[in-house]
Amino acid sequence: MKSFALVAILASLSVAFAGGAQAYPGMQQSTKPVESTVDLINVLPKTFPIKPVAFNDVDGKAIDFSHYKGKVIMVNMWATWCPPCVRELPAIERLAAKFKSEDFALLPISIDAEGKQQVQSFLTSLGMTEFNSYYDPEQNLGQVFPLDTIPATFILDQNGQLIAFVRSFVDWDDTKAISLIQGFIDKGREKPN
Repeated sequence: MKSFALVAILASLSVAFAGGAQAYPGMQQSTKPVESTVDLINVLPKTFPIKPVAFNDVDGKAIDFSHYKGKVIMVNMWATWCPPCVRELPAIERLAAKFKSEDFALLPISIDAEGKQQVQSFLTSLGMTEFNSYYDPEQNLGQVFPLDTIPATFILDQNGQLIAFVRSFVDWDDTKAISLIQGFIDKGREKPN
């Protein structure tokens, strides 16, 4: 009986320490060996529905993931004050260039409080004037994605369903990343939308 009580207490503590962040199937710690940062990506056993939540494009217009239906979407949540996030930006830009725009959409979304004003000058200072960021200064996407850890990347299928995520830095230049994204694109082509 004491062991049952201990298990119950530990289970409730793990829920309490989760901080209320959205949990997805497959979000528990992985025990698979990590040879590459791409191995940290959690591919879900089944798709998980994501409700439409608005964020802003570069012109300040409100949009949501439904604007990209029919494409695999890679949502990368980042901020200027996050060194690992900034380190990922050039690699995710190079990754996106490897896929056709009709198949794949890269949505780097800044959670910086001052939005475009802060981010555009920061990107210019990095020499990334052509980098297209989106903005969520109010962190509305926290309704569907846990934003307690960034960088965080969430991959949606052609129907806007969550299929994979990682809450850590990833080397997106790794050939494993290209294969993973291409696999998601190919899988979506096999299914009727």
